[in-house]
Amino acid sequence: MLIGQVNKVRISMTTAENGLRALEYLGLGAEQEHSTNGNGSKVNMIITDYCMPGMTGYELLKKIKESSILKDVPVVIMSSENIPTRIDQCLEEGAQMFMLKPLKHSDVKRLRCQLMQCQG
Repeated sequence: MLIGQVNKVRISMTTAENGLRALEYLGLGAEQEHSTNGNGSKVNMIITDYCMPGMTGYELLKKIKESSILKDVPVVIMSSENIPTRIDQCLEEGAQMFMLKPLKHSDVKRLRCQLMQCQG
C-alpha cells in the first residue's frame, strides 16, 4: 500500500503493511473514527493492492470513499488476478484506476500522468 503526496515536482510516498495500518495513517482507524487530525488532508493519491492481510483493497476503498475528508482522493487498486466482476466493483465504488500486475510501461505512464494531474 502506498500513500502519496505531491508537492510541485517532489513526490513523497508512505507505505503501510496492510489496510488497517493505512486507515490508521489516514486517520480512519477504529480509535480515530470521529477525528479529523489524521494525515488524510496531506494525501494526493492512494495506491493499494486488492489482496492484503486483514481487508481487501475494495474494503479499504469503501472506507476511504465514506470519509468526508478523503472521498475525493484518487485510489488506484492493483491485482494480479484479472477478475472482471472485481474490477467493475472497484471502479463502481470510486476507484480511479484498476491496474493488473505485472505492470506494463504504459500503466506506469498512466499512473504518472494521474499523479501529475495530466489530461488524457
